[in-house]
Amino acid sequence: MRHRVAGYKLNRTSGQRTALRRTLIRQLLDHERIKTTKAKAKAIRGEVESLITLARNSGKASDIEKVNARRMAAARLGGDPEIVKKLFDDIGPRYESRKGGYTRIFNLGTRLGDAAEMVLLELVEE
Repeated sequence: MRHRVAGYKLNRTSGQRTALRRTLIRQLLDHERIKTTKAKAKAIRGEVESLITLARNSGKASDIEKVNARRMAAARLGGDPEIVKKLFDDIGPRYESRKGGYTRIFNLGTRLGDAAEMVLLELVEE
């Protein structure tokens, strides 16, 4: 039974999974579009959306709540200050009027080497 089991293992140990997730999220927020496998895209999609919501909601918050939101995002992203700055100053305000659904997945077909399903994960243009 899979009651209350969340997330994808991705055939990795827990430390490798955390590092992979952080790297993919940083690349998506930096380039706003990445090409990856379907399983990896589904694994990071929810966390990316929650980070964007955190950045979007901090725009109307007090100064203390803004600092706290930036610290929470930095902890989840591995402490990369450039990505946190871009998330809060560029990406968050872009989606002020949108209630969710900040990412989009396009199917690209299978990869030749191992027939893995490849997708294009990108941020929705507003």
